[in-house]
Amino acid sequence: CSSDLIWKKQVGERVRLCNAYGPTEATITATIYEPDGNVESSSTDCVPIGRPIANTEAYVLDQRLNLVPIGVPGELHIAGAGLASGYLNRPEFTAERFIANPFCNETEARIYKTGDLVRYLPDGNLEYLCRIDNQVKLRGFRIELGEIEAVIRQHPKIRDAAVIVRENIPQRSDR
Repeated sequence: CSSDLIWKKQVGERVRLCNAYGPTEATITATIYEPDGNVESSSTDCVPIGRPIANTEAYVLDQRLNLVPIGVPGELHIAGAGLASGYLNRPEFTAERFIANPFCNETEARIYKTGDLVRYLPDGNLEYLCRIDNQVKLRGFRIELGEIEAVIRQHPKIRDAAVIVRENIPQRSDR
């Protein structure tokens, strides 16, 4: 990545940069990427989210839970020792997101559907592309925009609703 080269020029070997990715459901960090400064080896301008950490598996799957080829986008699914057992007091949501692991013979093994669209790069690292649902993070809180829209639509004078997140940038007074 071009960002790898910029980082190496600025700090050299004095500081170690790592890009960690992971949802709370997988003990915060599931994958990690450490730039090596080799710009030619990258096929993207984005900083990858890396490779799975020890005792963690990352699968890029299509809607039928089939593995997709390198370079093809799919939903990231995480499995392994750090995976949570589900959501507290939310059995329906747990059943939706923590599904039977199709790559493990143990009947209790689960895999977590992250809701993140990713793809494997030719070098084996994962690239984050976007969310596949309407969930957003605002100040560290996960928000389901569809749930807000559904509540707004319940008002008798509202026909339809669309909720978006935008950055509120205060106007500078020196302009």
